Amino acid sequence: MTVESAPVRSQEQRKHDVLDRLAREEDIWVASADKTGTPCLVPLSFLWDGQTVWLSTRATNPTGRNLQETRRVRLSFGHTRDVVILDGRVTEIIPRDAIPQRTGDAFAAKARWDPRNPGNGSSYQYFKVLLTGVQAWHEEHEMAGRHLMRNGVWVV
Repeated sequence: MTVESAPVRSQEQRKHDVLDRLAREEDIWVASADKTGTPCLVPLSFLWDGQTVWLSTRATNPTGRNLQETRRVRLSFGHTRDVVILDGRVTEIIPRDAIPQRTGDAFAAKARWDPRNPGNGSSYQYFKVLLTGVQAWHEEHEMAGRHLMRNGVWVV
């Protein structure tokens, strides 16, 4: 059965599927832009703590600079026939040596690398992202009902 011949999922099922992907996926696409609107798209390791998404990248690279400047981000998982788009805002930026140990350890375990490792350089920071919008759909037949969160509130 192809995705397009699959039955339309309920919003409740889509939310369940999004939360499952947040828990099990290793990497996520991170889209950011600078103040002039120049876009940047990169894959990053991430941690979902049940309420927020944690990202880590160098403060000096385009993504790190963009997240610091605009505090806005769009996240997505890879497959184009199982779309999940997460909009968010950065609520905290924490230097790698100031991240709570529990969060740093959980990030390192999930990502299988540790930004706190001295060999990674000192410019790594953690970005705490609060979700403000969530969309999920499989192809055209699921476009209706794709908005699962608006303005930081689950609609399901």
